[in-house]
This record gives sequence, C-alpha cells and structure tokens, in this order.
Amino acid sequence: MTRALFVVSEEGYWGEECIEPLETLTDAGVDVTVATPTGGPPRIDERSADPEQVGEETAEHVMEVHETDERLNDPIPLAKAQAGEYDAVVFPGGHGTEWDINQDRHARTILRETIEGDGKALVVCHAIAILAFTRDSHGAFLVHDRDVTGFPNEWEEGIVDDEDLMPDGRKLPYWVEDEVIAAGGNWDAELDSETSVTVDGDLITARGPGSSSAAGQTLLEELGIEA
Repeated sequence: MTRALFVVSEEGYWGEECIEPLETLTDAGVDVTVATPTGGPPRIDERSADPEQVGEETAEHVMEVHETDERLNDPIPLAKAQAGEYDAVVFPGGHGTEWDINQDRHARTILRETIEGDGKALVVCHAIAILAFTRDSHGAFLVHDRDVTGFPNEWEEGIVDDEDLMPDGRKLPYWVEDEVIAAGGNWDAELDSETSVTVDGDLITARGPGSSSAAGQTLLEELGIEA
C-alpha cells in the first residue's frame, strides 16, 4: 500500500490546503499519517473556516473534517517520523507554517531525505518557504535552481499591514516569495492562471488554496496512482 505523511502546522494550517489533498489521497487508497511538531493536534487557521472568506460549503466541510478526522486529531510527533517509511510527504500551507514547520529541523530532514530518496514531496502555499531553509546533503539550498510556485508577494500585500502584522496581530517573520528567490529558486506563481501547480523532479509545489485539488491530483499522477 502507498503511504503518505502529512506534516501539519500547530500554529494554523489552511483548511482546504490540507483537507483537499488528504481526501484525494485517501479516496485513492493511500494510507495517510499526520504528524505535527510536538504530536499535538494541529490548529486550523480560523480564516480558512470563515464562510465570508472561503464560502459556506468549504467552511463547513473543512471544520467537519478538522474536528472528526482521527488522523488530524491524533497525530504523531514529527521527530518520530522516518522519511523512508513513506512514498510521499505533504506539507500543507497556512501562515502558521512560518512559525513552526518551515524551520523545524525534523521537517527539513524529512523533506530532504524524501527528495534525495525514492519519495515524492508536495509543498503548498506558505509551506513552500521550507524549501528556502532546507539544504541538501551537499549543503546547497534545496530550492536552488528548481522551478517552483507558491504564495506570492502580491497576495501577501493584501493580508498584512505596513508593519507586516497579520489580522490576528502576529508579525509575519518573512515573505515566502522573497525567501525562495533569495535561496536560488526559479519562482513563477503564474498569477494569470486560475491554478498553479509545478512539478520539478520529485518536488511538487502548489500556489495556494485554489490549487489544492489540482495539487492532490498531481501527486497521485506522480505516484502512478489512478484516481
């Protein structure tokens, strides 16, 4: 059986970016395990479950899954996850990843070992910044000279204020696009396209919530699984 590990933020994951790929893989017969930095249940970004932000249908669905899915409610500690046990690793986005996942050494190790091993990695939205903080086994940034998409500065400008404060008052420590470009990534968020999913070898990146469904389908294709 194909196995996948979802590395989910305890500081606020974006509902659709986790649950769309989670259900897509599950429906295709993939055995999914959820991990968080401490092993505590992940926290959903309240804006991703706000009907005014995402629509009533999406809001209701992501909250239902968030509250009832056993895998999300009983994750394993990230330090206990071993990349070699999984065929794929998925990093859902959400601003919360900037405070825990993206610079977590265990998350970076799993990502590096997956890419350098036999697995596939799907990284979504704000989680894509982990590519700018992860080095390969030779010491180079993992994102260097790779084609990637991700959450663009143009969208971030509409969320944070002039002091980079989030609506909840937290200060955003960095902008994803800036970090990825600085680390040598070939950035293209395809802002003229409705969705944006980029495949570069064993690395798949997706721009944001609207690309979540396409991201899950792309991962299945790369794993050689028919939906």
